[in-house]
Amino acid sequence: METIFSLGKVIFLFCFVAVLPSELEKQSLFKDDTISELLEDENGTVIDDTSVKFRLKTTHEGESHGCLLSLGQRDCLDECGFNATAKTFFVVHGWTISGLLPEWFEKLVFALQQRERDANVVTVDWLVLAHQHYPNAVNNTKAVGSTIAHFLDWLQVELNISLQNIHIIGYSLGAHVAGFAGNYVNGTIGRITGLDPAGPMFEGVEDHKRLSPDDANFVDVLHTYTREALGVSIGIQQPIGHIDIYPNGGDIQPGCGLTEMLTTISAGAFGEVVQCEHERSVFLFVDSLLHKDHESIAYECTDPGRFKKGICLSCRKNRCGKLGYNVKKRARRNSKMYLKTRADMPYAGYHYQMKMHVFSKVDMEDKDPSLFVKLSGSFDESENMPVQLPDSLGLNYTNSFLVFTDLDLGELHEIKLKWEGTSWSWTSMWKKMKTLFYEDPNKNRVLEVRRIRVKAGETQKKYVFCAKEPSVTHITPGSELTFVKCADGWEPKHRKRQYF
Repeated sequence: METIFSLGKVIFLFCFVAVLPSELEKQSLFKDDTISELLEDENGTVIDDTSVKFRLKTTHEGESHGCLLSLGQRDCLDECGFNATAKTFFVVHGWTISGLLPEWFEKLVFALQQRERDANVVTVDWLVLAHQHYPNAVNNTKAVGSTIAHFLDWLQVELNISLQNIHIIGYSLGAHVAGFAGNYVNGTIGRITGLDPAGPMFEGVEDHKRLSPDDANFVDVLHTYTREALGVSIGIQQPIGHIDIYPNGGDIQPGCGLTEMLTTISAGAFGEVVQCEHERSVFLFVDSLLHKDHESIAYECTDPGRFKKGICLSCRKNRCGKLGYNVKKRARRNSKMYLKTRADMPYAGYHYQMKMHVFSKVDMEDKDPSLFVKLSGSFDESENMPVQLPDSLGLNYTNSFLVFTDLDLGELHEIKLKWEGTSWSWTSMWKKMKTLFYEDPNKNRVLEVRRIRVKAGETQKKYVFCAKEPSVTHITPGSELTFVKCADGWEPKHRKRQYF
């Protein structure tokens, strides 16, 4: 009976998530003009002290509420031990259904304190205004941002703080609150980090009505939930910072898949299931604070399709960089970067581009064989990993694809390529049935791969792997080829001489 009840709650939860965007859309709440009406006060409004609370957290308090700072009360700053010359972080939560601070709040505060022990870490509690119907909470973001701006203006006058030492970190709706704070403050703050900024009612609107690169000297954004349903995404899809990083394409996050979700649901942790992908942005940032010796690397790329081909693993001209706290600042806007991550912290892994020319003497009916690769290095070896091509396998063509490993394999010295047959689908099932009755199942199913070129993203090293046995380069269903390193670097392309 308990299982049935739990399943009922799951179904209700998914129906609620699916229906909510639709209902809001009926009310025209996702249209650009609606956000203009909701956020019509161009100068911002400061709200009463009880609605937005600023608390200074210290490294000695653990999970206590912190020391309350009140606008206009200088004594509070002295009593709480605010350091006017140190870095100051403001942590801003997002929309809330429970009316409570999220579990990740203290974890992010702790990570900041561990990384910057002399810094001021100030939490911004706007629960009273965030614990409302979503459109009302959206309507409150501008006033909350304005209140933060007035608090910063007061600190400038009272303590002569430098805005360049201010770093506002906002999650979901809190990211747009941070943007409004940067827009309204007298001067320009140093940095804003948007952790999966909210999408509904902010997607596609003008820059000054959401977080944008104009709101700070440097704005970096992590997008972890950009999957669209009924025309809306929980996290904003468009790039809105100087750097916009899309871990795992901003789509399905490892550890948040259906299998993991069902496991979590059976344990009763419904909140974690719903928030898993959205909150992954927070934990990726926490990871960058706590694991500075093993930080995730992101790569600039125009779109996720090209990244999946592995052709964007270049660090030339500042095209790659660390994710999270140590991200490298850029003046250029809307630089889109991508990476893959592990399912658990630490999230950093290792990216490889693999290029192999596949020869075939016949045009096979099945152009999508299930190929797997296994990498072996000086430190470790990977599991058998599926070759995931954005497009169909190209015959008599050089195929490029991305491989990601959780482990540091060290210096690569061997690659095994295995063909396990066709992946299951109704079409492939019908093909298999036909071959069983009418022809030899292995007829015309022969491919030839003579060598594989590899580029390691994290080290930028390039290798060429050749067939271990030069005479054995053909692969058929159920068979395996072994390749060993035969050269360092890729040979330069031969260019035709130009005659004038």
